[in-house]
Amino acid sequence: MKPLGTGFSHVPCELDFSSSTHHQNKTDMAAQRMALWAAEPDLDDDINDVDIPLTIPSYQNTDLYDDPSLQLDEGALLAVQAQIAQQTALAQIPDVVKRFIVHFHQAVLDNNLPEITLAYESGWNRLTEKFYARTEWPEAEIIAPLVNDDQIFLILYRELYYRHVYSRLQPDIDDRFHSYENSCELFNYLLNSDGGPVPLSLPAQWLWDIIDEFIYQFQSFALYRSRPANKTDEELTMLGTEGGTQAWSSYSVLNVLYSLIQKSRVNEWLKARAEGKSEEEIDDIVGEYGTKPLYRQLGYFSLIGLLRVHVLLGDFTLALKVMDNAGLGLCVGEKAPFTAPTAAHVSTAYHAGVCYLMLRRFTDAARVFTGCLNWVMRARQYHTRSYQYDQINKTADRMYALLALCQTLAPTRLDDNVINVVRERYGEQMTRMGRGEEGLSTFEEIFLYACPKFITANAPPYNDPNALALLINPPTPASSSSSSVTSGAPAITDPTQRHLRALSAHFLALSPVPTLRSLLKLYTSLDARKLAGFLDAGVDDEEVLSWMMVMKNAGRCVGRVRGAANADKDEKNGTSAANGSSLLDGEWMSISDLNFVIDENMIHIAESTVGRRYAGWFIRNSEHAARVFDGIRASPLPGSLPPPGTKTQGKGGEAKGDTSKDTAPRTSEKKVAWSKVV
Repeated sequence: MKPLGTGFSHVPCELDFSSSTHHQNKTDMAAQRMALWAAEPDLDDDINDVDIPLTIPSYQNTDLYDDPSLQLDEGALLAVQAQIAQQTALAQIPDVVKRFIVHFHQAVLDNNLPEITLAYESGWNRLTEKFYARTEWPEAEIIAPLVNDDQIFLILYRELYYRHVYSRLQPDIDDRFHSYENSCELFNYLLNSDGGPVPLSLPAQWLWDIIDEFIYQFQSFALYRSRPANKTDEELTMLGTEGGTQAWSSYSVLNVLYSLIQKSRVNEWLKARAEGKSEEEIDDIVGEYGTKPLYRQLGYFSLIGLLRVHVLLGDFTLALKVMDNAGLGLCVGEKAPFTAPTAAHVSTAYHAGVCYLMLRRFTDAARVFTGCLNWVMRARQYHTRSYQYDQINKTADRMYALLALCQTLAPTRLDDNVINVVRERYGEQMTRMGRGEEGLSTFEEIFLYACPKFITANAPPYNDPNALALLINPPTPASSSSSSVTSGAPAITDPTQRHLRALSAHFLALSPVPTLRSLLKLYTSLDARKLAGFLDAGVDDEEVLSWMMVMKNAGRCVGRVRGAANADKDEKNGTSAANGSSLLDGEWMSISDLNFVIDENMIHIAESTVGRRYAGWFIRNSEHAARVFDGIRASPLPGSLPPPGTKTQGKGGEAKGDTSKDTAPRTSEKKVAWSKVV
């Protein structure tokens, strides 16, 4: 189409739409059409009289396309078909999703953290509930034209895509392998960039979710891989290949986490902060990567991820050793290095408490669980709208269950708010577990519900069909002796059952303790023979004394409670937990309020009652009273308020009485293209 002024003379015209002129024009045009139609036969005769020579050229190789041996370019044909399929799939995506992806991509390009956070925490979840609650999001190859084939954004998009598949759908073996490949691409981009730190900014919540989801998918694949009996032949073949044995291996996962910690130098950063160094000195220590918030937060979250991975693998000592510099954060009253997502604090407390529980340090486990649960109860109102609210509540429920186990194995005084919730939820189970061997099934049931799903570092021998067949169908033992040896083999191969057996053995060893405690509290001195008479028939004096020694040992354990109380004193002296103490440090302490001495066959009992601690109660209520007083003092006097239902006009005609516009929270000042809010 030519523009005006190029080969055309633009002459303005005036049109007269009067009725008489319009009728006359219609009559003239009809007469002209009649004359033209009447002349058409004459035109045909004139055309027939014209002799036009026609030359039809002869084409060579007209039978070329009939040759069956002709080969087509299959690659080009497949590329065209894939392009057509991509365009068809792209056309089926709702327009609001397309606008969201374009806006999300632009926010990532601009490193606009507020817009990225809004799109990540609000937009993605809202569109998921509306369009993709029971189906997959569009694949990255389909939406690639919307983002100009930006590979970095497509990697981030695939991270969200596979996380949605794992959380809402059932991933197949291809999804598991492809999610591992995408994770490798993401971490290779972050760790092995040629130009130094990558120019990327992501919110702390997303960075935590990347590490958390990476470990969850590793755990899920390990559990999937450990059950070869329900695999198809195709799955067995894929798991037996070299790529199948290397995918989601423990070495690769640990290598990623340790590489992020080393690249960010987060341990050096935490030590320098604990020593009180200046910002310039800290920047010199951590280097160019450690000064970037992206790498610093990824390194800190990798420490928490290592805690979780070592717990899943059953190395509880190394798991606590990893957190020496980071500490346990807000859950035990320590100051966090920076504002981290709520899920990070809850995950830290849960896995650290599991470590203390499995190491038989029940007072430390109860202290960690209690501190975290108190903090969650106080902060519950602030994260009720978070998309991780359900996950935080599930983890908190598991901590309540583990705290019930701690109270059964080593009764201690806990916070009233927490212990009331524990008794409300698990009061009957605790009573049943207090009866000794009768409560073993209840103990195992609660542990299996609340413990993490432990995994094994070694995969089944998928590359050896004979060994795999023996693992799936073990041979039947020929004799009773061999049967007694191998009868427990299936349970031992499961890491969760192995940890359950170890803790259940400790529970059974303490089974006589509740009965002995109830009897000894009635006396100040008691003969061993008389005590044996109160117990079951067939129990002699020597066995009663051995039970008394078990009870004596159960009343003592290693704990860090005193070390935590002296944290402020260490800080004043220039030392800190990052320099001098470890999460594994502790002292032997008495945790029982019942003490006794055995003199030959006479038992002398001394019961010590610990007074109730009112300091915490007064501190909490004093802070609450101060907040109420400040609120009352900051509120306007009743006489200065307008009468109900009236509105006074201010400047610009704005109603002063209606303050809903001023007090309503706003998430963003800018309107985004994919939002429906106008």
